[in-house]
Amino acid sequence: MKHLTAIIALCFLLTLSSCATKGQTGAVGGAAAGALIGQAIGHNTGATLIGAAVGSMLGYIVGNEMDKYDRQQLNHVYDRGVSNQRSSWVNPDTGNQYAVTPQPAFQDPRTSRICRRAEIEAVIDGKVEKTYSTACRDEYGRWELQ
Repeated sequence: MKHLTAIIALCFLLTLSSCATKGQTGAVGGAAAGALIGQAIGHNTGATLIGAAVGSMLGYIVGNEMDKYDRQQLNHVYDRGVSNQRSSWVNPDTGNQYAVTPQPAFQDPRTSRICRRAEIEAVIDGKVEKTYSTACRDEYGRWELQ
């Protein structure tokens, strides 16, 4: 029954995302993905809610605040960043600041894809946001946030 409720809620959220702004869409998509991951890992409501909250924050930051320039910089860090060494930049158009600390690459045992986790610290409108993300290479070698 819990799984059915989660699936229905996910479908509802995805339907709502078609009417949302870029940031809201990112937050909704992130929340949905985070909830599914939290449920898969923790198998309980608490893990699902934590996953949804973390996914929502990451989705909002990437979907709303990061423009093409920032996503290119983030991709560069995933691609060439030295593990455990902080890389930072300031967006010349928005003034938003980002600092990303990538972790060593690993192979996802479920998908066999190469993945990399990173800590992202963003300063947006003077507010500091800190989150963690994982990106995996797709079949074309591009990094996709998970």
